Amino acid sequence: MMALCLKQVFNKDKTFRPRKKFEPGTQRFELYKKAQASLKSGLDLKAVVQLPPGESINDWIAVHVVDFFNRINLIYGTMSEYCTEKSCPIMSGGLKYEYRWQDDSKYKKPTKLSAPQYMCMLMDWIEMLINNEDIFPTRIGVPFPKQFQQVCTKILTRLFRVFVHVYIHHFDSIINMGAEAHVNTCYKHFYYFIREFSLVDHRELEPLVRMHQGWGG
Repeated sequence: MMALCLKQVFNKDKTFRPRKKFEPGTQRFELYKKAQASLKSGLDLKAVVQLPPGESINDWIAVHVVDFFNRINLIYGTMSEYCTEKSCPIMSGGLKYEYRWQDDSKYKKPTKLSAPQYMCMLMDWIEMLINNEDIFPTRIGVPFPKQFQQVCTKILTRLFRVFVHVYIHHFDSIINMGAEAHVNTCYKHFYYFIREFSLVDHRELEPLVRMHQGWGG
């Protein structure tokens, strides 16, 4: 069952879009390897997210933003067939929470979109940002912009909404696919990371607050 779960979650044919990779030999690639090794060693997730001694906080945040984008993108990609214009005409988290899309180009005012439309706009928007050298510089010695953490807060806030929608509207599909443990671990890792660095406003976390009870955070 576990093998099937992993096969489904990591099935390349189902990937929502190409994954952003870290270039081998770069500082960020080394940080990514360090983060992945900690995860695989089974360490407490609250400890895994802490900034390693002597490392730059912006590099650490950049590595995690890209990694979470890749992983959440995969999770949504595996269940996108269940999230349709018909099943999810509004991007929401239950009856209480509705998320509208706004950007600096096509949607200048908060606009109602279906969940699939919202997800597509979101993934395109994040991909554009993390591939922008002025925001996520990859060359050695090039500094991060002053607004870097603000941009990351916006990205992570919107990625959190993917978890809200998936958990509240598609949890039965997660269970049926045998991917519950994988999704839960990814979410827990994400949650501890945003809490460690205060990257998402606590009010945004309310839709899933029951999940956090008992986690000690």
